[in-house]
Amino acid sequence: AGLDNLLTRIDRMSRRLNPLFVSITWGANGSTLSRTLAIASHAQRFACVDVLLHLSCTGLTREQIAQILNMAKSSGVRNILALRGDPPHPKRAWKEGDVSGGDCDRAIDLVKLIRKLHGDYFGIGVAGHPEGHSSSEKCDDGTTTSLEMQHLKDKLDAGADFVITQFFYDA
Repeated sequence: AGLDNLLTRIDRMSRRLNPLFVSITWGANGSTLSRTLAIASHAQRFACVDVLLHLSCTGLTREQIAQILNMAKSSGVRNILALRGDPPHPKRAWKEGDVSGGDCDRAIDLVKLIRKLHGDYFGIGVAGHPEGHSSSEKCDDGTTTSLEMQHLKDKLDAGADFVITQFFYDA
């Protein structure tokens, strides 16, 4: 009932709001993979709205990532948001220098792998961290700004097409 309700709402909202795309996340370490791909496929094929599928590399092998990309492609998905992802359980947060624990240590490695496996088929988005990422090392001035800009440039040079940021505001 929950999934059917969600798909019905996607249909209704896509007709009424005509979004440019929908962003579809997935559970930590791909725990909701089959449902996520079902939702993405429905939105892409039946609601006729472009999908931005989140793909995190935490804990995944190259073979698992390749399989997920192939499933996304066969579902008609053309856009991937390449992320390192949440830290593996039981960690609560990434620390400076942490890597994913999978075959792709960071988002840049995932971008490179997507390009290697699928060329320009997918539009690839990456995360930008204008306020700094919690696991980034600090520069001499105590900020992460210049390092964040370099990491972002590296992800774009590796093949990313666009950047998405998120801001949080204290009320």
